[in-house]
Amino acid sequence: MQYRFVRFLQAFVLLTGVVFALGTVLPNQVFAKSAKEIDASVEAALERFRTEVKGSEEFLKSAKGVLILPGVIKGGLVIGGEYGEGALMIDGKTVDYYSTAAASYGFQLGGQKKDIILIFMQEDALKGFRNSSGWKAGVDGSVALVTLGAGGSIDTAKLNEPIVGFVFGQKGLMYNLTLEGSKFTKLKR
Repeated sequence: MQYRFVRFLQAFVLLTGVVFALGTVLPNQVFAKSAKEIDASVEAALERFRTEVKGSEEFLKSAKGVLILPGVIKGGLVIGGEYGEGALMIDGKTVDYYSTAAASYGFQLGGQKKDIILIFMQEDALKGFRNSSGWKAGVDGSVALVTLGAGGSIDTAKLNEPIVGFVFGQKGLMYNLTLEGSKFTKLKR
């Protein structure tokens, strides 16, 4: 009985790894959304951000650019991965489409869906991001993740950081997350 469980677990891990590998190697073919679909989900995520995150408007008004990645899916069993697609907006207009992908290994089980918003507060940070062929958080630039402060509001002291990140889900900002190692790649739409 125990032998069967071990074999099942090995097969499941192998299958998860193959599916993830295909998803990261061929993301445009496996998960491709149209520009219209991305735009609709970006608008919905931006509206949720404005209504659910107190103080978000202050960041958006100061932004040089905003990358919105709605419905990023993360899951895993020992081997994990995440993928999502979104849009970069400058002055309220979409200028480019991007995907994000990350892989992880270690003790993990389950999945989640989250929205990621990166706000570029400085022109140099935005320019570096846009000129990159595959920008990686923590390597090509640092992202200051915003957490909830007292009274459910965000810490506006991070307004002076070059790139400010928000990760939120069904119940507001998510706690104890990182974007380190996430790769952001420009899509052709």
